[in-house]
Amino acid sequence: MVVILPRQRSYGKYNSRNLFTAPLLFATSSPKDRTVTTDTLPERLSFQTSPAQYRHWGLSIEGDLATLRMDVDGDAGLHDGYELKLNSYDLGVDIELADAITRLRFEHPEVRCLVLTGNLDRVFCAGANILMLRSSAHAFKVNFCKYTNETRLGIEDASEHSGLKTLAALNGTASGGGYELALACDRILLVDDRNSAVSFPEVPLLGVLPGTGGLTRITDKRKLRRDHTDVFSTLAEGIKGKRAVQWNLVDAIAPLSAWDEKVQSEARNLADSVPQRAEKGIEWTTIEAQETEEGLQYEYVTLKLNASDRTAELTIQAPDSCPATAEEALAQGANWWILKAFRELDDALLNLRMNERDIALVLLRAVGDLGTLSATDPLLAGDGNWFTQEVRGFVRRTLKRVDVSSKSFFAVLDEGTAFLGTFLELALACDRTYVLNDPEIEVRLGATCVNGGLYPMANDLSRLQTRFLGHPEAVTAVLTQESPFDAETADELGLATFAPDEIDWEDELRLATEERASFSPDALTGMESNLRFAGPETMETKIFGRLSAWQNWIFQRPNAVGELGALTCYGTPQRPKFNIERT
Repeated sequence: MVVILPRQRSYGKYNSRNLFTAPLLFATSSPKDRTVTTDTLPERLSFQTSPAQYRHWGLSIEGDLATLRMDVDGDAGLHDGYELKLNSYDLGVDIELADAITRLRFEHPEVRCLVLTGNLDRVFCAGANILMLRSSAHAFKVNFCKYTNETRLGIEDASEHSGLKTLAALNGTASGGGYELALACDRILLVDDRNSAVSFPEVPLLGVLPGTGGLTRITDKRKLRRDHTDVFSTLAEGIKGKRAVQWNLVDAIAPLSAWDEKVQSEARNLADSVPQRAEKGIEWTTIEAQETEEGLQYEYVTLKLNASDRTAELTIQAPDSCPATAEEALAQGANWWILKAFRELDDALLNLRMNERDIALVLLRAVGDLGTLSATDPLLAGDGNWFTQEVRGFVRRTLKRVDVSSKSFFAVLDEGTAFLGTFLELALACDRTYVLNDPEIEVRLGATCVNGGLYPMANDLSRLQTRFLGHPEAVTAVLTQESPFDAETADELGLATFAPDEIDWEDELRLATEERASFSPDALTGMESNLRFAGPETMETKIFGRLSAWQNWIFQRPNAVGELGALTCYGTPQRPKFNIERT
């Protein structure tokens, strides 16, 4: 039986605010001769969608095989002024892709292999849309790359943890971000039609880099030779056919006459390589937030924005009751409180990142019933069923979203605090922890079974291990401490950055907040990206480290985005002019 999830041409609820602060530039005879417009910017970007709202992907499911067919609606960009030609993409395309991957994990656990392919003749995907990049603000460019990175890492995470294998069936040329998407899959099949190739044209054509993990994946994941990688990354037309296989750029090729049969065979082999998890999933409902004068109000999460001092207050709350067993949690589905709370937190983080880019510092609080947290963590840590394991993965990925967000995070542990277990991970993810040390005020925090490594960071260490990298005995001291414990004990265990008493609390927190918001955002982003991932380097830490440094820097250089930069001149008769100094 084939299940087709409906697809129609409707905008859904895509909005944006302040996404494109640079004027739109339309290519004409030269970079100086362009039409400038500021037509109807949507007010806010939403990260909530569903298959009925998809504009760019078609999702079909047959048994344990699913197919995501890329068919980008050229007229459905998030902003007027560019056309999504040749399956090029903007953030809206990736929002749908991220939704589809997560939806398969929760709604269709029976699926063991996902085929990613295109719906255009001789084109899989032309990568990120150049006019979109050219006309968008610098901060949006970098956050766009970051989100697409997280989506591709989510594909790899689904393969590792959910048994959802992926096959990139490249029915045509895959350029730039299109090939980067293929690299995230378990296997890559390229059509052998004497025309289709894989390529990274960013360096020769645009003066930028394959910035969503492309260079990292071909060296660290597919392990290409350095000289081959050098040639490939400077060859705008790319590499096709047998050489693409010989250099390990793709796993196999197939002629048009045998294409469908080869795709089916490859998908079947991938599906058969993993066991089936379940026959039926849950309904993946939409997260809703009420917009208030102060910010956003969800069921378990509150986001309060303070524009005047460039800070935000983000609070997550545990309810008074919860399921006692994994079966009861499964019965609640998307309404299980921990899943819904972290979906709301994830949405709030994305709103902060994309819609509130002026916010410099997030003050993070966790409150609620400690009994609920104590009862929920064993369900997440246990084998339970496929659902509790999948929720555990969603929590892990949301915590990683905190780790790589270009905001400063201070955990605030004052009266009513409930940083226990899974919530303690949020405090450990912050850049600093401020703990109110007053014997008459109850501040509660502590470790549970989840803090020993259930939610590894990008460096494959737990947050406690990363915090106490030079003092592993401190990790043991925290994990063996009877929980919950008070502020004084937290300070003794090394979980507090500062632990002022009630007299100094307000002044010290206020001064720290004002100081942080006054620093250079560029310097803070660089500093935080260096400090958050101590210890071993992995492919994932390389991707985000290089994105924060290389791509952030190159996207601002005149050789790329100046008046005669390569990205500015691309598609016009004007040739780029470079500053020839090597730095």
